[in-house]
Amino acid sequence: MPSDTPATASAAGPSGAQGVIHDIGYRHFDGQRGGRGYIRRSLFVDSLRGAYGLGRSGRSKVMPMLLLAVMCLPALAIVAITAVTRATELVAGYPSYLLSIQLVTSIFVAAQAPALVSRDLRFRVMALYLSRPLERVDYVLGKYGAMAAALFVLTAAPLTIMFLGALVLGLPIGAQIPDYARAVTGAAALSLILAGFGMVVAAVTPRRGLAVAAVVTVLVVMSGVQGVAQGIAIEEGVGDAAAYLGLLSPYTLVEGIQSSLLGAASPLPTPPGAAGAAAFGLAALLLVVGCFAALLLRYRSVSVT
Repeated sequence: MPSDTPATASAAGPSGAQGVIHDIGYRHFDGQRGGRGYIRRSLFVDSLRGAYGLGRSGRSKVMPMLLLAVMCLPALAIVAITAVTRATELVAGYPSYLLSIQLVTSIFVAAQAPALVSRDLRFRVMALYLSRPLERVDYVLGKYGAMAAALFVLTAAPLTIMFLGALVLGLPIGAQIPDYARAVTGAAALSLILAGFGMVVAAVTPRRGLAVAAVVTVLVVMSGVQGVAQGIAIEEGVGDAAAYLGLLSPYTLVEGIQSSLLGAASPLPTPPGAAGAAAFGLAALLLVVGCFAALLLRYRSVSVT
């Protein structure tokens, strides 16, 4: 912080030339220091704002805000159609909303996960982060949490629009709350899984373009393989196997959790019994923990020298 009385001094160089040293008055910070928790929270908030381009240039806001609008438009259309047709319930349900619009969510993950981590790796600024009382685990927690929170905003916003729309239309609230709660819980699980998956892939390379292509390709391929395999299994009449094939994609994994653990209606085969519910719940937990562990291992290998 500059002092109130900047000063200058003159000095003669070896050749006799006169130079001027400017004292611009920087001094040590003598206020209260926040510590690791404060820095971790600041990193989380700044990264969350960055995921939507807040505090950045207008160009940085275009893609995330456009995707958020695309996510919400079908929800507004559902409410409008319900109002026009005077239906007694929403014309589309909450739990399967995110499954039907999964491509938009995948594009958001592919665009924003590299934006949160690839730039730091490319410009080698990890040394600046770790020059403060911040550990590598704090960095991973801050970035992972910010990406999961950004995804939760993206996925919970259209569900909330549908819920509020149903209340405005006077639909029975007792019939809305259970499905809304199941869908929001599924959105939280999906956010944690996709955030971990996207961050792990993006942290492999400092090249943002390559990370974007890798994330979207893997997510689209996984969904495609799962859809084809499950369709074949259903055609062959092996319903239990078809249900377990939902483990191949994050979206159908969460759909299976909603139907088997939370009791939501689903257009896909429901995992059979307690074993199926346990398998889907355990798979989701292992994915989140595994992604966090993989990120820790990745950032332990990042040099700060």
